[in-house]
Amino acid sequence: MTGSALTVDVFLTAAQLRTALEGDVLRGLTSEPKSIPPLWFYDEAGSRLFEDITRLPEYYPTRAERRLLTQHAGEIARLAHADTLVELGAGACDKTRLLLNAMRSSGPLVHYIPFDVSDEFLRKAATDLLDEYAGLSVHAVVGDFHQHLSRIPVAGRRLVAFLGGTIGNLTPAERQRFLFDLNCSMARHDHLLLGVDQVKDRDTIVAAYDDSAGVTAAFNRNVLHVINNELGANFSPDLFEHVALWNEADQWIEMRLRSTRHQAVHVAELDLDVEFAPGEDLLTEISAKFVPAQLESELLASDFVVDAMWGAAEGEFLLVLAHPYC
Repeated sequence: MTGSALTVDVFLTAAQLRTALEGDVLRGLTSEPKSIPPLWFYDEAGSRLFEDITRLPEYYPTRAERRLLTQHAGEIARLAHADTLVELGAGACDKTRLLLNAMRSSGPLVHYIPFDVSDEFLRKAATDLLDEYAGLSVHAVVGDFHQHLSRIPVAGRRLVAFLGGTIGNLTPAERQRFLFDLNCSMARHDHLLLGVDQVKDRDTIVAAYDDSAGVTAAFNRNVLHVINNELGANFSPDLFEHVALWNEADQWIEMRLRSTRHQAVHVAELDLDVEFAPGEDLLTEISAKFVPAQLESELLASDFVVDAMWGAAEGEFLLVLAHPYC
C-alpha cells in the first residue's frame, strides 16, 4: 500500500451480520435471564443517540479519554514508534486524528487500518481521512473482533488502538479470550493502546448511564426498535423502563430494560413468542470499570507487558500502552 489509497476488505457481509442478529436475539430472548448484546444498539438512530450521549454533562468517559489523548498523544507516539495505526471499533474515527497527528509529528506515518462491523460507515470515515492526510494509505477492514483479528493486515510497526472503554462490554472470560487472540495477531514490535474507565464513586458512574434528559433511556430502548425493524418483532418500547444498576461484586454497570407489565412479544422472522413478567429485566449492556493493578494483571495474563499508563492518579479514565511479551 503506497500513496494516497483506500483498500477495503470485507470479512463480515450484511447477510452474515443479519445471521448474527438472528442468533443473538434467539439465544438472548430464550435465556434466563434474558439479554441482548450491546452491538445491536447501533443502527443509524442508535449511533446518533450515542453521539448525543457523549455530549451530555453526566457522560464523562468521552471527555476524559479525549483529554488524556490530547495531553499524551505525542508521548504515546514516541513510545510506540509506529508508522501504522490500527483502530478497533473505529466508528467515525473522531479520536483518530489526535493519534495520526502525533504519529506524523514523531516519524513517518504510512498506514491507517480502521476495523469495524459497519461497511458503509467505515468507508465514509476512511474516505474523509484520505482527504485530510496526503499520502496516507487507508486499509479498512469490515469484521468482528471476535472472529477476524487475524485478518487485520500486518503492515509496518503497528499501534493497535482499542479506545472508548469498549473492552468493558466484555465479561472477564471474553476479555481474556479477546486479549489472547489479539496478542496472537501482533508482532513483538507492535503496541496496544487501550482506553478503559476507572472504578469511582457509584453515583458518578450511574449518572453517566442514566442521564436526566433521558437520552440514554432512548438509546437503550432503541435496541427494541432494531429488533422490530429487522426481525418483524412487535415490542412496545414505551412499556419498558430504562434501568442502570451498579454491580458492586463484578465492578460493572448494567443497563437493563424492565417490563412495566405482563407482555407477550412475537418475533415474526424467528417464529418466536416470548413473554415478559411485570418487573422482568432484559439485560442490554455491561460496562466494566477497572483499577490500574487489575488491568495490568489481565494484560499480563494474556502475555502483554505494560509500558506506560496515563490517568491513574486522576481516577477518572485510563490509557494503557502495552506490547506483546514475545
